[in-house]
Amino acid sequence: MGAGKTTFTTALCKELGVREDAVSSPTFAIVNEYRTGAGEPVYHFDFYRIEKTAEALDIGLYDYLDSGALCLMEWPENVEELLPEETLRVRIDPRPDGARIISWED
Repeated sequence: MGAGKTTFTTALCKELGVREDAVSSPTFAIVNEYRTGAGEPVYHFDFYRIEKTAEALDIGLYDYLDSGALCLMEWPENVEELLPEETLRVRIDPRPDGARIISWED
């Protein structure tokens, strides 16, 4: 918590032309949909409250993943076994001085 996941998502969405004030953590909604400047959908998930993979399936996770749209996920480890093999995993590590180290693996 507090690593900067939503801040990272906000910055990424801004680069895609999503209105900055449109981006918020979908903690309770589980998924938010935004539109890029080109009108393409971006899906922003927060799986923090997901306790069983069936809950992710109930919201239609595979429909989102198969849509071809960008899917950004917070707490993906809660649905790890459902994620496609080609998932890009971004890690944000907070440092004591307030800095963040961002790394990724595909």
